[in-house]
Amino acid sequence: MLNQSIIEDKIKGLFYGQAIGDALGLSTEFLTKEQIKHLYPNGISQYEDIIEDEHRKRWVKGDWTDDTDQFLAIVDSIIKANKVDEIAFAKELIGWFNDCPMGIGNTVIKVLKMPGYTSNPHQAAELTWKLSGQKVASNGAIMRTSILGAYSFWDYQQVIHNTIKICKTTHFDPRCIGSYVIISLIIAQILQENKFLTVNEIKNIANQYDERIIPFIDLALSKDINELDLENDVDMGYTLKTLSVALWAYFNRNDFTNTLTTIIHQGGDADTNATVAGSLLGTIYGFRSLPKDLVNGLIYKDLLNQKFEEFLLINQKLNNKKGYHY
Repeated sequence: MLNQSIIEDKIKGLFYGQAIGDALGLSTEFLTKEQIKHLYPNGISQYEDIIEDEHRKRWVKGDWTDDTDQFLAIVDSIIKANKVDEIAFAKELIGWFNDCPMGIGNTVIKVLKMPGYTSNPHQAAELTWKLSGQKVASNGAIMRTSILGAYSFWDYQQVIHNTIKICKTTHFDPRCIGSYVIISLIIAQILQENKFLTVNEIKNIANQYDERIIPFIDLALSKDINELDLENDVDMGYTLKTLSVALWAYFNRNDFTNTLTTIIHQGGDADTNATVAGSLLGTIYGFRSLPKDLVNGLIYKDLLNQKFEEFLLINQKLNNKKGYHY
């Protein structure tokens, strides 16, 4: 069992890994590898490297996107409700949406525009999914998922319950739910036992939700990230593609920076891919191991610190109430 200071460092690493992956991943979002080679002949390693084209100039360098905005909406809902609650999160999400964010996925837009969303978000998400022919499984939920692996991480069944509850506020497809639960449980087991789930254990989780997840777990085992074909614009926003690249980082990691920048140099939905991978890597390596320039270069670092401290306090209070001590 890990001691308290290590657990707290890993949770802080989760927060910052999420935000760093998002902010740095923006540099190559929606680009092909060929475009990346042309625009970034020396590669990408700093926020200052970001070329401000029509898409990227909407953000200040070192800012994150909607991925981390929604991550923090979950955090805020937990802080305000003192629990994971789908209604509380739906209200945070609607409030954020009404402030006209610079980026938001099509699935989330459709769900949020459903009448009565904040009173029954699961119903709105299910109806949206059914109207799509039960075919849409976008990555707009997995991008915000990691925090639910940290909340009540000592109770795996509660982690699963919380994860499903929040996933289904916008994404009802079982592939979304399964990919969401996999990320949460990987994080929870690292925090509680410093245990790393095996391929077979991850596949066993996947099989409880949708067998279509399995090939993307197998794909993640490849040493060559090019085999994931992340620049392919046909499925770059698919939840299982993002799961696959996060698992690739999990299985093939060497350190935080090299693993993360390897993903970013692949292009495609790079900010979301790097966000999910970054949250996993941040949990694994801990905050103290993260590159200081990427930490300090986040323009909303103070806000991230504040939300981390508030979340930690809520988690510790729950921990004490449940009688689990780390």
